[in-house]
Amino acid sequence: MRMAIFARVVEAKSFSEAARRLRMSKSQVSKQVASLERSLGARLLNRTTRKLSLTESGAAYYEHCARIVEEAKQAELAIGRFRSAPRGVIKVNASVEFGTLQVAPALPAFLARFPEVSVDMTLSDRSIDLAEEGYDLAIRTAWKDEPGLNVIARQLAQSHRKVCATPEYFERHGAPLKPDDLVRHNCLIYADSGSRGDWWSFVGPEGEIAVPVSGNLRINDNEALWQAARRGLGIAFLPTFIVGQDLQQGVLRAVLTEYMPGERAIYAIYLPNRYLSPKVRAFIDFFLALYLPSPHWDRIPGEGK
Repeated sequence: MRMAIFARVVEAKSFSEAARRLRMSKSQVSKQVASLERSLGARLLNRTTRKLSLTESGAAYYEHCARIVEEAKQAELAIGRFRSAPRGVIKVNASVEFGTLQVAPALPAFLARFPEVSVDMTLSDRSIDLAEEGYDLAIRTAWKDEPGLNVIARQLAQSHRKVCATPEYFERHGAPLKPDDLVRHNCLIYADSGSRGDWWSFVGPEGEIAVPVSGNLRINDNEALWQAARRGLGIAFLPTFIVGQDLQQGVLRAVLTEYMPGERAIYAIYLPNRYLSPKVRAFIDFFLALYLPSPHWDRIPGEGK
């Protein structure tokens, strides 16, 4: 008990704030820390009217103390995991396109299976801090493991892209047989700050190929490009989670399929708790089962993927 209180005081950097988090009085917290110092025979904290800081002994003690408190917390979670059904609110952040087109339509089935769970989902493509913003997990269609970012990224499915247009467009203008042929076509370009939308990259027998493209529509939204392609304006280079159903139904036709671009993946990203809460585990497992062995948007007739 005293170790947990001491650890909370250090983390809160204040007796008052620690008391608030622990739902105790400030005097109770202060007495517990003073009792701990007496039993150890060492001062752990330097106290002034304006600042609270660790002594050298306090810093060494806190390292061990925090680890023990965390282990105790994880032990409690481990027991709860075996006796608790998924329940409560799960706060999810998903990228706008994938969240709108693939996550949101699956939520009714998830909520029907787990009636004691509710979902609070925010759609955003910006970088987020899971801990700071209180999210249980995020779903992203690409992930870069940045140094110092302490999270786990669990792959849910692969993400492929296709060069595609309407059959009518190809009847009028011909279909490109190799990436270099794209220079003669009206290409619908995704462009925002920092992107290389004017260059489309592929991987062929000779290795990676980058082709300059141009067209009469540039926009920073893939769904808008998709709608333009569906109306026959030109050729788009889009993820199959957006265009997969149109490719399956013949609304759009894929070309250059032997020149696959570098693959991406779709990830569930969460904090590295040793034991996931039942609601988060249920959410991840639900979407894994939904997308494996291959997601429905990649089941395109005549292709291996």
